[in-house]
Amino acid sequence: MELKQMTQPSLIRFDLSETTKEDVIWKLTETLYEQGCLSSKEAYYETVLEREKVSPTGLEAGLAIPHGKSNAVKKAAFAVARLEKPITDWESIDPTNQVELVFLLAIPEGEAGSTHLNLLSELSTRLMDKTYYQNLMAAKNPDQFLTALDATSEESAEEPGEYSKTVLAITACAAGIAHTYMAAEALEQAGKKRGVRVLSEKQGANGLEDEHTAEMIAEADAVIFATDISPKGKERFEGLPYVQVRVAEPLAKGDELIDRALNNPDGVVEAGDPAESSTSLNGNGSNKKTGFLGEMAQAILTGISYMIPVIVAAGLMMGIAKLGAIPFGLVNEINDISYATHDNELYVILHHLDKFGFMIFQFMYPIFAAFTAYALADRVGIVAGFIGGLFAAGIHFRFWGIEDGIPSGFFGALILGLAAGYIARFLNQKIKLGKNFQAMKPMLIIPAISVLSIFFLNFYIVDPVFGGLNELLRNTIEASQESGDIILSTIIAAATAFDLGGPINKAAGAIAIGLAADQIFPLTARVLAIVIPPIGLGLATVLDRFIVGRRVFDANLRVTGNTSILLGLIAISEGAIPFMLRNPLITIPINILGAIIGAVTAVLLGAVQWYPLPAFWGWPLVENIFAYLIGLTVGAMFIALANIFIRYALIKRGRMTI
Repeated sequence: MELKQMTQPSLIRFDLSETTKEDVIWKLTETLYEQGCLSSKEAYYETVLEREKVSPTGLEAGLAIPHGKSNAVKKAAFAVARLEKPITDWESIDPTNQVELVFLLAIPEGEAGSTHLNLLSELSTRLMDKTYYQNLMAAKNPDQFLTALDATSEESAEEPGEYSKTVLAITACAAGIAHTYMAAEALEQAGKKRGVRVLSEKQGANGLEDEHTAEMIAEADAVIFATDISPKGKERFEGLPYVQVRVAEPLAKGDELIDRALNNPDGVVEAGDPAESSTSLNGNGSNKKTGFLGEMAQAILTGISYMIPVIVAAGLMMGIAKLGAIPFGLVNEINDISYATHDNELYVILHHLDKFGFMIFQFMYPIFAAFTAYALADRVGIVAGFIGGLFAAGIHFRFWGIEDGIPSGFFGALILGLAAGYIARFLNQKIKLGKNFQAMKPMLIIPAISVLSIFFLNFYIVDPVFGGLNELLRNTIEASQESGDIILSTIIAAATAFDLGGPINKAAGAIAIGLAADQIFPLTARVLAIVIPPIGLGLATVLDRFIVGRRVFDANLRVTGNTSILLGLIAISEGAIPFMLRNPLITIPINILGAIIGAVTAVLLGAVQWYPLPAFWGWPLVENIFAYLIGLTVGAMFIALANIFIRYALIKRGRMTI
């Protein structure tokens, strides 16, 4: 593909002095519109900005490739800007990237699966060549730039006369677009330079592209999994040496990864039943290079990505029900069983919609734990992980007739999901059966042993530990009833914010409501601590790029952040749980401190709330509402800013990735 066919001198700008991403994109959008490439610059601009929310389009070495596919694009084209001053806050895969060269791709909706992705991968591949990039930056006018754009076409198209080895690659990122294709192209180009044939299968937004055939696999010497999520169909590569890395690594280390795959692999892919759709990785696994903690973090991230739609769906169902009940004054009463058979059909629908959302929430932890286990052990880990999540949600207590059972919440889901994955993977690696009995391993032996292991782990460790924590908290709060308003508010707020709807939160709630019912102590600290964490974390995902000049949360958490604010306003604190699962050591202490600061501030200023109504419709019942809102704002902003600055510092030091 000749890139110059997709642009023209009038689409190449050397005169842009804009200093923000949005302004640069708008100027290039206007340029595309003036050259007849767009039917509506506003519609296309909004499409590009929406795409920016998905994942970074800033790369490294000064480059950014924003793009958008829209019905407002009349013909596929791209505009270019070489900036007078680098932009430092353009969200990039390299946190230190200072953007000075911008390619804006405009793709018609009908070409979303062809021109769009081909052009993106072609640009990213060429621009990773330092000499090529320097030639573009050295161009003195648009005509020279256009000439340099395809200067290496013939050279890059050269193929070695004979390949010595064949390496297969699987690339997949969370969004399934840019990085998926960039990693594939980087590996293929690195292979050409060293005489190794690299064949890439892209598991992206368009499904499986260039899928590896049985013939390719039979001839292959090794396989590279460059993925941020669990790759599909690993059992196909049984017996091949493999390397497992993040999807961004091939951009800078393509040659090194090929060498590792051929000479120093992480292990050998092992499959159980050939009919399985996925397997575990044998040998040292990805631990060898990424470390045990890195492997766990990737598994947790996979679980969170599957859990987020569950939280969003559940919160929306409950939110619609409660908002719909506001005009009738039935916000909290709508979940009463009497409305299930009410004469007013609208009340019946709202009641069941509210219960429907609550039901969906019960599957939040099972989905998280199942796919966390899946990321570690593939299909053989799903059943044990799902059952571990059921334990974490406390569903087993209903079947065991234990009315006051204490669910382990997100801590239990985290522990049991990871344990299920590691147990299932260990069993899959170590159990060896003859060919005639292979089907017994994934269908009978591994599920039986792994599920039984999760049962005993939960029965003897997880449930008792959290039951003990709950009892300790209850005793602590009860012992603090005479210790003064501030101390009691501090303890109740801390316990409420600790696990967001978990056993400790519920224990604090039971005691706080009891104290309020007896007119001993109001619920001010309790209700504020319910809404401050989800609102604060949601604000962090919105404000980060304005505070520190870049995004410090990944695309999944940014989507969750928007929902978290809404859920916080209607007192559904579960919207913040993905943040706690992803970084518990950062998020939990900040949540506790923010809740304490906000609650104590409100209490000191004279706010009083006697009713268990933390959602915004309960605010009119607060005595001294301004003091209440000041406390809420102070607490939420503390959580937002603390998360932003701590995450930013860790990212700059290379101790955290988004």
